[in-house]
Amino acid sequence: MLLEDELRLIEMRGGLGAVPGVRLAGVHAGIKPRKRDLALIVFDEAQSCAAVTTTNEIKAAPILVSAEHLAAERGAMRALACNSGCANACTGERGDRDARATARQAAALLDVRPEQVLVASTGVIGVPLPMDRVQRGIERAHAQLERGVKASHDAAEAIMTTDRVPKLAAYAYYVDGKKYVVGGIAKGSGMIAPNMATMLAFVATDYAMSAAALQRALADATDESFNMISVDGDMSTNDAVYAFAPASDAEAPPAFVRALRAVCLDLARAMVADGEGATKRLTVNVTSASSVTQARAIARAIINSSLVKTALYGEDPNWGRIIAAAGSAQAGLHPDTWSLAVNGTPWVGVGAIELLSEVEAHRELEQTEIVVDLDLGIGSAGATGWGCDLSKDYVRINASYRT
Repeated sequence: MLLEDELRLIEMRGGLGAVPGVRLAGVHAGIKPRKRDLALIVFDEAQSCAAVTTTNEIKAAPILVSAEHLAAERGAMRALACNSGCANACTGERGDRDARATARQAAALLDVRPEQVLVASTGVIGVPLPMDRVQRGIERAHAQLERGVKASHDAAEAIMTTDRVPKLAAYAYYVDGKKYVVGGIAKGSGMIAPNMATMLAFVATDYAMSAAALQRALADATDESFNMISVDGDMSTNDAVYAFAPASDAEAPPAFVRALRAVCLDLARAMVADGEGATKRLTVNVTSASSVTQARAIARAIINSSLVKTALYGEDPNWGRIIAAAGSAQAGLHPDTWSLAVNGTPWVGVGAIELLSEVEAHRELEQTEIVVDLDLGIGSAGATGWGCDLSKDYVRINASYRT
């Protein structure tokens, strides 16, 4: 193969279903009234596994139980069971028992150890899992395990809460002339802040590597993607990204790292595009920063600002909200060197000189896709964050989330 093939990524359909060695199912277990609400993901061989989970001090039972399982079996994982409609968070000892029972049942059906099964949940906090329904759902999902696009789509639907559409992404890549695939599914639409979110993402590849190598690659990809999105600034108790690869002692090749990053970025941007009540999508590019850390902190502050989000919804060209949010990051923004552009058009020059009229700036904000470029005028580093507006529909959706 030519060097070009080693650098090439090929977008594929099917998300996790595009990855060889993966079987999936998404079924209606009855946790939710009508929609699919339980997914089962099974691997043909033992998997290295990496995890990035919520930094919330309140962590749901499935997060804690899965962490124990990973500590015991990080290089030998075989399955993941995930339900929607109930977060199994703040449910005490019963929640712990229910998470463990879910893993045990899946393990028994698959003839593996319970510690080789991860569990995940998403939905309402403070409500116990209806375990009779969960158990029937796992049995049904086990009986319906399949490979391919439809099974992956069903599983992606089963982990949705307020999402309007399932989220899938996959890319093929080449290592030493051989083709491999990395694919994933995710959910996330609200309760999303730039430091993980109410989101779940499950990613896998068929290139064998160590758990440590996979962990490094996932942590880096998460910092560039899932940790750089915001819908509403709230952080959940259940956020988790799990990545799987056939177990070995190999390092992660650069081609895989690029493909993993592409999948995570696609899934992250899909969450923002599907933000609860969102009517506009916002991309914030911070350039000429002194460091990536500074650029990320400022980008996060902007995409997470409720005032920026509401101005975006109202198409109000109030650039002061953007620069105030940038300064609130307390990341070393110099007050006399920054400049601002919108959709590629200079908006505010160095010295806070307005370069666009109110009418011209408003016209730019009428677009569905808004790109804001903030040049800090300090150094050569940069970062990108993605967000959306905050609309009346967001309030409506969340005011009646439980009812």
